[in-house]
Amino acid sequence: MGTLWHAFGLRTKSTHSRKDARAHASKKHQCAQIVSEHANEEEETVAEKWIIGAIKHPVSNQDHFVSPTNHRPDRRVALALMAHPDDAEFTCAGTLIRLAETGWDVHIATTTAGDCGALEGSPEEIAKTRIAEGTRAAESAGLSFHCLGQPDGRVVYDRESLQQTIDLFRQIAPSLVITMPLSDYHADHEVTGQLGRAASFVYAAPNASAVPLQEGSTVPYLYYCDGHGGVDRMGNPIEPTVCVDITEQLDRKTEMLACHASQREWLKAHNGIDEYLSKMRDDCIDRGRQFGTEAAEVFVQHRGHGHPHEDLLAELFPLRSLSDH
Repeated sequence: MGTLWHAFGLRTKSTHSRKDARAHASKKHQCAQIVSEHANEEEETVAEKWIIGAIKHPVSNQDHFVSPTNHRPDRRVALALMAHPDDAEFTCAGTLIRLAETGWDVHIATTTAGDCGALEGSPEEIAKTRIAEGTRAAESAGLSFHCLGQPDGRVVYDRESLQQTIDLFRQIAPSLVITMPLSDYHADHEVTGQLGRAASFVYAAPNASAVPLQEGSTVPYLYYCDGHGGVDRMGNPIEPTVCVDITEQLDRKTEMLACHASQREWLKAHNGIDEYLSKMRDDCIDRGRQFGTEAAEVFVQHRGHGHPHEDLLAELFPLRSLSDH
């Protein structure tokens, strides 16, 4: 059970104690009073109400907040926010291994424990198995594993899920985030991508979480990983913005995926994937062939307002052609 509780530790930490809950409720009541005091002032804008609230409830840790910057970050912490244990191994583990090899502190987090990913066993039994597999896979490459424990197949975008995700980001304080595509065959993947996008933008705001804000927290570089088979939910090809050569990391990526042994029969029965290790390798080789290398992972960078625009992955791992190997 040690691995299970360690993996679920973030969820336990982010749950308020009764004392914290009473304090939180008191703060909500105070906020309600502030809104009530100004409800009849029609000329007051929403922005002004937030300013009034900030003045009445100043935050002491604002000095730690760092505005978004468009240069290589001093804080080298990467987070892959995935939906299920084994999603990172299919999509971005080669890149995560390369980051770790260059000195980055790398974390894999999943919104679910994958408790629906088996033909037999209770949700608790399946979750225990899959968390152990995810932890073993991550640790084999020197990475850390976390699980938010949301129900498999039923990940939703709501305030509770988003707050849980923001709290996780506050604890890790990533400067680079890789999350799931916003359009993919599995709704859990899409919602996880939405949670990753939202948490990336807001986690460094002082008032976004009760978890202490770490120095160097900022809006991170944000990337979406490849869709299954390189297509979106409707089967349309995904157009990557960056390709990372993982030729030298492909075998270690395969070893990581092999840690998820419970998934072989499930993927064969439910997804029609017989040899899941070979399928992953074939996908990487196909992507590599498109970009002139032996094996690759591809991503789409989020360059919306507030996020860094420089392509950090391309700067860290310039693509080499087959002739350079």
